[in-house]
Amino acid sequence: MSLTLIGIIGIVALLLIIFFLRIPVGFAMAMVGFAGFAIVVNPHAAMGMLSDEVWEVFSSYGLTVIPMFILMGQISFHAGVNRRLYHAAYVWMGNIRGGMAMATILSCAGFAAICGSNTATAATMGSVALPEMKKYKYSPVLSASSVATGSTLGVLIPPSVVLIVIGLQTGQAIGVLFWAALLPGFLLCIFFIASIWWACRRKPELGPPGQVTSIKAKLQSLKGTIEILILFVLVMAGLIKGFFTPTQAGAVGSFIALVIGVAGGNLSLRGFYLALTDTLRISAMIMAIILGAVIFGRFLAVTRLPFELAGIVGELALPSFLVILLIGLVYILGGAIMDALALLIITIPIFFPVAQSMGYDPVWFAVFITVVTTLGAITPPVGINTYIVASMGHGVQLPEVFKGVLLFLPCFVLLLLLLIIMPGLATFLPGLLY
Repeated sequence: MSLTLIGIIGIVALLLIIFFLRIPVGFAMAMVGFAGFAIVVNPHAAMGMLSDEVWEVFSSYGLTVIPMFILMGQISFHAGVNRRLYHAAYVWMGNIRGGMAMATILSCAGFAAICGSNTATAATMGSVALPEMKKYKYSPVLSASSVATGSTLGVLIPPSVVLIVIGLQTGQAIGVLFWAALLPGFLLCIFFIASIWWACRRKPELGPPGQVTSIKAKLQSLKGTIEILILFVLVMAGLIKGFFTPTQAGAVGSFIALVIGVAGGNLSLRGFYLALTDTLRISAMIMAIILGAVIFGRFLAVTRLPFELAGIVGELALPSFLVILLIGLVYILGGAIMDALALLIITIPIFFPVAQSMGYDPVWFAVFITVVTTLGAITPPVGINTYIVASMGHGVQLPEVFKGVLLFLPCFVLLLLLLIIMPGLATFLPGLLY
């Protein structure tokens, strides 16, 4: 049996274990990777690899960036930042048709900028936005789908845990990836708002206008957004100027979020405790996934599957843009059946060499696959964001949420086409600033 065939069997076995045995993806990758390595090399070498990788992963200073940014987002959440963001967005846009759904998109974008997770954004913004839109007689389908879709911005808008992991896996500067994703994330947010405007113009009953607010009320509502601006500007500016490393940026951001929450009287002792425990839980889950992916990646490396695949693609008489579209299709299908972070960690060792061999900019490719995989968070059969929103009990069922997100799927397609036609959307800001 060839090494390449063993690698393919390992991937199939991994998918079967995840879907049929329901074993968490991090442990499943570790199990298959260890067993495959033992078969290809020998059990003694597999034990040595396992001990080395466990120590290397959990003693890595670079990984400390993950809990730091998660802590910043959790402190901000328990300090009520999401509610103040939504209030400000509603005051400015709630009086126009579909304005509350648009406000939800903007609030998700703002919270994503300090959270970095689409599932966390879906859960937190859904608890705030869904009751409000129900009160103003918004269509439950539009309400739920706007929360589920807007929450996908949590993966793209920096600071993003997914971009951090991609940077660590591919050896790219995390600050560069943050800036590369900023413009595409902004465009995707605009596309979502335009889709809501178009839908409510065709069917006004989807999102009736709310009450008109005064200029004074609008200006007063901006006070609730100042802390977000402070956090974002200080963290990103510090990264650009080299005042601190990504890990230090997360620590500084967490400290500033703590000071703002305590000084404003918005963060209780219990809230701080919950922020710490949630950070530990989420960080442990991500670390387990990363460790499993490293072990599985070592197995793929000894089978030489990634290099064989890169060689096969390089020999195909296909245009490079067609190859990248095929890779994008794999990520769309994969993102629909498993978590985005786990999918990226599994597939980057396979597709990143392929993209590099075809001359694609690694920064551009990182942003491209992040956008494509993000789409999987709202597509069936998994669509984790849709499950979260549907489970919140606000009168909308899962099939209706999936139906509602169809309105936003063309936004992703348009952004991906723009990235292919104009790669500068991802590379302009990093090139300008670095």
